[in-house]
Amino acid sequence: MKKLLFLALVSFGFTASAQTTRSTAGYYKPSTQTYVKPYVSTTPNNTNRDNFSTTGNSNPYTGTSGTRAQDYTPAANNYGSGKAIQTGSRGGQYYINNSGNKTYVPKRY
Repeated sequence: MKKLLFLALVSFGFTASAQTTRSTAGYYKPSTQTYVKPYVSTTPNNTNRDNFSTTGNSNPYTGTSGTRAQDYTPAANNYGSGKAIQTGSRGGQYYINNSGNKTYVPKRY
């Protein structure tokens, strides 16, 4: 009985901490006349701490390690090159780049 309870707790622990992913089919991008290959990414949520691209994580499908700073860490302050950081209506933080487009950055305090 103890062994069964232990196995149940261990298997629950692994499923509770697993990243959820979604697949995106390949598509043609008319604005740049390029084809984007199919890919797998983590399901969107309110943090980047569990994303494949974040420092400390790796993408199990490609084997690449994440390089982007985690939200609310000192390293997040290195993004934006002194530009004014704005917060969008859904909580994302960004600055306006030299081309006039939004460039999203890890969240800061």
